[in-house]
Amino acid sequence: MRWEIILSPEAVEDLRSLSARHRASVRDALEKHLRYEPAKVSRSRIKRLRNLSKPQYRLRVDEIRVFYDVRESRVEVLAIVPKSSVSKWLAERGEKQ
Repeated sequence: MRWEIILSPEAVEDLRSLSARHRASVRDALEKHLRYEPAKVSRSRIKRLRNLSKPQYRLRVDEIRVFYDVRESRVEVLAIVPKSSVSKWLAERGEKQ
């Protein structure tokens, strides 16, 4: 099944703020990992986040983290955050269960 990938306005801004190299890597990873199996947890790439209702998942792309939710046949990308800012972003935007 092919999933629709939707970027939130914040994620679009985050993507634009990245360097061209990182932007290309993130776009490739979104297509490769989220287009067909967004909920397939892997040891190093995709992680289901515990104790959070939003975001549900994290995709690791080099030093960038992509936070997203899976709903029906859509993948909703909430944010694209550098690894160094993850804790701050989750504290401000993460919703506990």
